This record gives sequence, structure tokens and C-alpha cells, in this order.
Amino acid sequence: MFPAQLLPERIPPWRSDVEKFPVKNIFLFTVPGRASFAMHLTSVTLLVGALAPSLTVAAPPPHSDRPEWPGWPGWPGRPRPISNIQIGPRPFYLVDQMDEGSLKKKLESCKERRNTPSDFSISHRGAPLQFPEHTKESWLAAAREGAGIIECDVAFTKDLQLVCRHSQCDLHTTTNILTVPELAAKCTKPFTPASADGKTKASAKCCTSDITLAEFKSLCGKMDSSDPTAMTPEQYQSGVMDWRTSLYNDGCPQLHSHAEFISLVNSLGLKFTSELKTPEVPMPFPSPGGKNYTQEMYAQQLVDEFRAARIQPSSVFLQSFLPADIFYWIDKEPAFARQAIYLDERVDTPEGYEEAVRGMRDLAKRGNSKHKPPGNGNGGNGNGNNKKPRIVPSTYAKAAKKAGLDLVTWSLERSDGGRRGGWRWGCL
Repeated sequence: MFPAQLLPERIPPWRSDVEKFPVKNIFLFTVPGRASFAMHLTSVTLLVGALAPSLTVAAPPPHSDRPEWPGWPGWPGRPRPISNIQIGPRPFYLVDQMDEGSLKKKLESCKERRNTPSDFSISHRGAPLQFPEHTKESWLAAAREGAGIIECDVAFTKDLQLVCRHSQCDLHTTTNILTVPELAAKCTKPFTPASADGKTKASAKCCTSDITLAEFKSLCGKMDSSDPTAMTPEQYQSGVMDWRTSLYNDGCPQLHSHAEFISLVNSLGLKFTSELKTPEVPMPFPSPGGKNYTQEMYAQQLVDEFRAARIQPSSVFLQSFLPADIFYWIDKEPAFARQAIYLDERVDTPEGYEEAVRGMRDLAKRGNSKHKPPGNGNGGNGNGNNKKPRIVPSTYAKAAKKAGLDLVTWSLERSDGGRRGGWRWGCL
């Protein structure tokens, strides 16, 4: 027998060891010229996105044309704007670990402030690290934590209805579809168990376009995870990273359509950012009625759902990785395109990075006003006057500022607690 202190610690999946591995210090801020950058602090990470509610003085004004809550089956009454914002223990857990200094003192002064929603805080995947992404529970948790803008990554179903999923083909890792035999049978690639010798990993691929909206809504959301050694669909559902948690998987987290997402966020008095996910199936997509569903129809349908709900364009931030989508909205829906965000992944390669820098002014002239590159698009390592490492604006960020573009940062808390960093931290 080994002494207990020598045995590896086993973390139950409903707990998390994220607090044992604080991430690097990052402060997101806006510099003159409207470009957002990341500024390096000195020891452990401070996620100011979570603290942003503490730093605001007033809640965002309500939409001027908000329709009455229509009511959904299963919803206990009409959700209302949340005034008692609760950011939880993590922000100040991180502040407490910072090196002593004026910034730490300033942030500590926010501890007893009354928090209000802030557009600076955007809910990408619900409350950071905790809730199953793109579920009612995650949106409400994010609103409770002060997010002023809520995100829905948009994909389409077999019957061409828009739904909220991080990826068109992630149902096998973010829902319980593999444990529902009649729906698992419809997956693009049904579950295949791992081989006994370990040479072949367990796999599956289930897409929103494999099933109808009604079938989609019958599923339960779960923390994004899978077990490559699984021999059964039930085993494949596990594999939650130790810095996440399955605590909030209980009770069948609810999946919803994009239209329902709009109704919920609207009732909370918050703003919207809907990303048109790049399809993982060939387009045009054959529809049940025999009419081909084109990329343009997909992009238009997204805007149509906001218009049907009478949402003001000023409350909407559309997103896409495809320039063609951005240009379509500029040409066909200029009011909604005014705040559209181009998710620029060209910076992932040196050649693409240089191309992006050279073409910044042309995109601005074409009508694109906002870019959202990965971290290395906003800043990189450099030395300050005291020779200490710090974050400096990248050439991409400088070009964007010169062209009059806004920059939006990608979230950092999604990565591995800063323990090993990952690609989101590559420039830091």
C-alpha cells in the first residue's frame, strides 16, 4: 500500500481543480482609437470581464422596441432584467493572488460595490468554465454574473430552423444524443467504441442538421466532453476536464432555438451577439421541400429572426468567420451590418497574418467596422521602459486602429486555467 499522500488526487467530475491553477494576469482595456488590447500585469490572472460589472455605473438602457414576453411552455413566468448582479468568488480569488500594487488596490476597492450589467462582459459559453454552453441555464447564469451581451452560436437543423450550438457538429460532446438510441441512429457518424488494444479511439459525429428542431429540443445539454477510451455511448459522455465541472449537468439543461434565445435575452434587457457558424455540411443544403438552402438564405434568416422579434439593430452584434457573410449583411442589411464582427482567423499563420495587416484598410472601406482575431492579433510580448516583460500592441492591432476599426478580444477563461496556456495564450 502507498501512503495516502503519495497517491494521485482524484477529482470527482462534479468538482473542479481550476482554482489550483490560476491563469496569467491579463487586463482587457480600450485604448484611444477604439482598439481593444490585452495588457500584461505581474503575477496571476485577472479576468476583468468578470469584474466589469463592478466597474460600471449604470445598467444599459432597455431596448426601445421590446415586444411583450410571449411565454413558452415550461417557463415559470416571464424572465425579467436582473438587478442583483452576483459575480461570484473567482474574480476576487484572482485579485487576492496579484502582486501588491496600485492596480490590485484599485480592484480590491470594487469588492463592496453594487454591480450592474456591462457590455464589456460578453457571455460566450455561459458562466465561465461552469455551465453547459448554449443552454438556458448558462445564459441565465451569465446574466446573473453581469454579462451585458449574450452570445448564441447559430447552426441549422434538418428542417432548416436556427438553433444555438457552438458548432454544427458537436452534439455528440455537448448533449446526451448518443444515449438516445432513436436520435443517435441519425448521427452523421454513429458511435464507434475504442478498440481493446487502445489503437483506435472512440468516436462519433452528430450534427444539428441530422435532426429536426423538435428532436434537437428534446436533448439535454452537458459540459463539452468525451472519453476517447469509451467502450459504450454512456462512457463516451464523460471525460470532463478537471478544470471544468459536470455539477450543472443535472436536471437536463435546456437547448433552444435562436428565436427563443432572442426572446429570453430581450426579456432580460440585454444585448445580443449571434455568430453564424460556418456550415460543416456542403452548401447549398438540400431542404425537406426540395429547395436548396444557400449560405445567403442562412445569413438572411439570422437577421429575419431579429426583425421578427422587433429587436433594434443597435442591440445586435452579428459575427461570422466568412467575409462573404459580412459583405452580404453590408449589402442587404446595412443597419444590422453596422456592428457586424469579422472573426479573422487568418492570423493563425504567418502568411495570413501579413495578408490581414495589409488588407485592413480595404476591409474598412468595404464597410467592415469590427474585427475579432485570436489573442496574437491584439498583442504580443515586448519590454517596457523598465525592461520588464509586458504586452504591446501587435502590428495587426496598430493597422486596425489606423484603419478606424474596433477590435474585440477572444475569451481567455475557456482555456486550461492558465496551467499550460494553450493557443489562446500563445502570444503571452
